[in-house]
Amino acid sequence: MKVLVSGGAGFIGSHLCDSLIAQGKKVFCVDNLVSGNKKNIEHLMENNKFHFLEQDINFFSFEEKVEEVFHLASLASPVDYFSKPVETMLVGSVGTKNLLDLALKNKAKFLFTSTSEVYGDPLEHPQKESYYGNVNPVGIRSCYDESKRFSEALIKAYEKQFNFKGKIVRIFNTYGPRMRINDGRVVPNFINQALNNRPLTVYGSGKQTRSFCFVSDMIEGILKTMESDFFGPINLGNPEEFSILDFAEKIKELTGKDLKIEFKPSLQDDPKQRKPDISLAKKKLNWKPKISLNEGLIKTIDFFREQNNL
Repeated sequence: MKVLVSGGAGFIGSHLCDSLIAQGKKVFCVDNLVSGNKKNIEHLMENNKFHFLEQDINFFSFEEKVEEVFHLASLASPVDYFSKPVETMLVGSVGTKNLLDLALKNKAKFLFTSTSEVYGDPLEHPQKESYYGNVNPVGIRSCYDESKRFSEALIKAYEKQFNFKGKIVRIFNTYGPRMRINDGRVVPNFINQALNNRPLTVYGSGKQTRSFCFVSDMIEGILKTMESDFFGPINLGNPEEFSILDFAEKIKELTGKDLKIEFKPSLQDDPKQRKPDISLAKKKLNWKPKISLNEGLIKTIDFFREQNNL
């Protein structure tokens, strides 16, 4: 089977490529390396089932016939989408259309990785797939939030107009090896600050909550969705909820560092609570996370120690 993975040199995308290769599939990894990294896929470069294409899916040229399309390409970190808001909007609109057209032409299965950010700063807790969200359409985060919401709407439009059904998974906070040191999100921020003996930076009160899913669990959920006859949207994430302050204490404990916490002003439109309701994933996919936060963080901290040469 031939499979295309957009954003395949990124954090989650590269792990997905690993799993698809392990299944014996021929993988075409497409990435423009704006946020992806060749280091994430260098171990696959000599594999004859793996082909890397340095391309921007907004200007996409691809002639191979594929049977599955996984669309993960996106600027998912605030560091990236704050600096490249237009590119973020385009990859979730023009890029999504190009990949939908490819899948439609090839009669291929299509899966889009959406995000918990479609729920915005939620007024419903935990978040179910039926919740419409509380998103600021012109806020500082809107380029990312609305690009994902547009992609979901476009997939549904293709279903109505062309009778082509694409699958939608809504990914909640995911972490693990291959995250970038300068990613800007809380897991790499705290780990790098701790390993380098710097204060842990908390924005706002620290009472806001997040749920953290280890990358291997996320990959299993994505693959199970593609293999299923359910199209979603479906939440994938770990429903165990932590405040940012509790998470900071966890990082201090696991790194063995007694560090101060440095408080900074709240970020605009930063969600106060984030926790997935995964009832649908349990029912439709027989999926739930297996890796505990401690186990996943130890693996992630070891990875960052290597990156920091510590």
